[in-house]
Amino acid sequence: MTLCSLGLALLLSLFITFYIYANGGFAPLTQEIYVALFDIVKFWFPLTWSFTLLIALFRSLKYIFNIEISGYKLRLLDCQSKEALQDIGYGDLVKVWRKWFMVMIWLVGAQMLLCLFFTYLFTSYTGVFEWFSIYFLFGFILIAGYFSFVLLGGRCKKVKLVKC
Repeated sequence: MTLCSLGLALLLSLFITFYIYANGGFAPLTQEIYVALFDIVKFWFPLTWSFTLLIALFRSLKYIFNIEISGYKLRLLDCQSKEALQDIGYGDLVKVWRKWFMVMIWLVGAQMLLCLFFTYLFTSYTGVFEWFSIYFLFGFILIAGYFSFVLLGGRCKKVKLVKC
């Protein structure tokens, strides 16, 4: 998920930078142009990473149901027959992803409150936006993603944890 979201964000920000450069008439490459193009990529990268992170989270959920971890496997159940699906498509994951995403939002929110409490207590920062960035959010999402699978089986009735 990390490499997918970073790679897509880098490609998308490079594409936007190339579009801006092409729209400017392909000016001759000088030191100032290189610096400007790098600044454009640097500006667009966090914005596109926010978008590609959602795409990577959705794509990675499909593969979570296809791997075994320490003798356990998550199984996606069919709504009508309550039997495990063998071929899981992206259309089968929409409702599960929404519930998983909401669990992750609540967990990230709890982490934010906890970090905000410790920030006010132990640092000189007075606001959230002095230290918070997409990079902290990504770390919070990784931590929440780990703990969300513990809660996913109880939160979503279409997901069942089975021992292999």
